[in-house]
Amino acid sequence: MSGHSKWHTIKHKKGAADAKRGKIFTRIIKELTIAARSGGGDPDMNPRLRTIIAEAKANNMPSDNIKRAIRRGTGEEPGVSYEEAQYEGYGPGGAAVIIDVLTDNKNRTVGELRHMLTKYGGNLAETNAVAWMFTKRGYIVVPKAKADEDTLMSAVLDAGGDDLRDDDDNWEVLSSVEAYQAVLDAVKKLGIEPEAAEITMLPQNYLKLEGKQAQQMVKLMDALDDHDDVRHVWSNFDIEEKEIEASLA
Repeated sequence: MSGHSKWHTIKHKKGAADAKRGKIFTRIIKELTIAARSGGGDPDMNPRLRTIIAEAKANNMPSDNIKRAIRRGTGEEPGVSYEEAQYEGYGPGGAAVIIDVLTDNKNRTVGELRHMLTKYGGNLAETNAVAWMFTKRGYIVVPKAKADEDTLMSAVLDAGGDDLRDDDDNWEVLSSVEAYQAVLDAVKKLGIEPEAAEITMLPQNYLKLEGKQAQQMVKLMDALDDHDDVRHVWSNFDIEEKEIEASLA
């Protein structure tokens, strides 16, 4: 296990992946508002909005909440205006960190992120300080117990996917950003519900962390992931299973 899938593994172990429904709803409402503002309120004409509505329904968000968020985005209903922003930094041991946020107050958010990074042995960096270490890719995680390798590989490649990687208990499906939705649809047509599916920033190389630095990194990632304004966090760290267990103790 290494890299991006490691963080999914850690969240699963901590029971944090889907348990924080309030945070999930908050993030989805922000994304619905921004998608509607930038591309209109008709999901048939706005692919980004259509994708987020599907995620909202998958998380059992009430339809009234979805409609209200869309109306805020189109200006039909008053509400808070959110902005998208991305920040870069370093965690313990120099691990690269990219933080994707949706916020109504960028000054407040950046101040809180700076404090959080410093608390766990890292620091905020300038734009493009670490982004060059990552590649934007479609990323889908499928538990091996749910999929036959040959069947999954065939469906992924036919849909335009690039690669199927072995990651211990899971298959990692990689694609271009453009092919991501088609590949995800192909996986779901096999009757498989992915463990994770998103457009991700995939590290080109990984940095091994051990001991205190590894444990601090897990705590930092958990704190960032728990922040109300944070949509996604990516890092290039790689740690051993024993370090995850130590961080949970």
